[in-house]
Amino acid sequence: MSQTSRPPLTVLLATPRGFCAGVDRAIQIVERAIAKYGAPVYVRHEIVHNRHVVERLKSLGAVFVEELDECPPDRPVVFSAHGVPKAVPAQARARKMLYLDATCPLVSKVHVEAGRHFDAGREIVLIGHAGHPEVVGTMGQLPDGAVILIETVADAQVFAPRDPANVAFVTQTTLSVDDTAEIIAALRARFPEIAAPHKEDICYATTNRQEAVKLVAARSQVLLVLGSANSSNSVRLAEVARRSGAQAYLIDDAEGLDVSWLAGALVVGVTAGASAPEVLVQGVIERLSQSFDVSVEEIDAERETVSFKLPRVLA
Repeated sequence: MSQTSRPPLTVLLATPRGFCAGVDRAIQIVERAIAKYGAPVYVRHEIVHNRHVVERLKSLGAVFVEELDECPPDRPVVFSAHGVPKAVPAQARARKMLYLDATCPLVSKVHVEAGRHFDAGREIVLIGHAGHPEVVGTMGQLPDGAVILIETVADAQVFAPRDPANVAFVTQTTLSVDDTAEIIAALRARFPEIAAPHKEDICYATTNRQEAVKLVAARSQVLLVLGSANSSNSVRLAEVARRSGAQAYLIDDAEGLDVSWLAGALVVGVTAGASAPEVLVQGVIERLSQSFDVSVEEIDAERETVSFKLPRVLA
């Protein structure tokens, strides 16, 4: 097929997209640990939820494990960006292991908030998804039973605290902004005095990427989200796009793209979750260019300037 006979397709690129400051920091921690201490460096849980990132770090010498007892005591271990229960660093110290904590500072902020509420004697509600490593890590900052997980508005409507006047909430950082607002509204309707975070827990990167998707989805027939299926923020982007009226597909990379999804489409949106590298976005644009006469337009929702310091031992 000649270039001129390819159907036209406008690609709207959502900005911001892809790596956030917490993900960038976590990946740098693994890379620098390998450079400083040599391979292998162990990583407890996927450093971030992206298959391509994990595979690249494996090729450099990272070994990914689920639990600390899979690590030898004489090699460094990195804790993932999602955060870990307090018992994990305690176990590492007991085994005299060298550990590097890649927990995103914005997740650490939620841990600190939960601790303050606990010290103040409040019953704590965590809005989040059961089993997600960030939720496991946040709940693991405090004794069993100190934090109650709420996943839905229905959960909020049946939650029965010991003292309705002494309740606080915190949230997972990668939730749907709109869904979370509904849950918070349900809690506030029942517990007007509920203590809230000073600054909302859903992180700037999650919020900005969802806002950008809303702008792009409003102009697109189809929206492609680059990200892995176990990435909470990537899954939320696809949900936000569907709510905004676009057909949305979550794909790992260009190989996951089925061109038949775009039949009849004139405008396709493209974004990437906070743990997905930009090279995957460019790969999709190249793949689209094989079948369409592509023109690319960038849609700016917000400019991000956040950066986080590396641990002193690696800086």
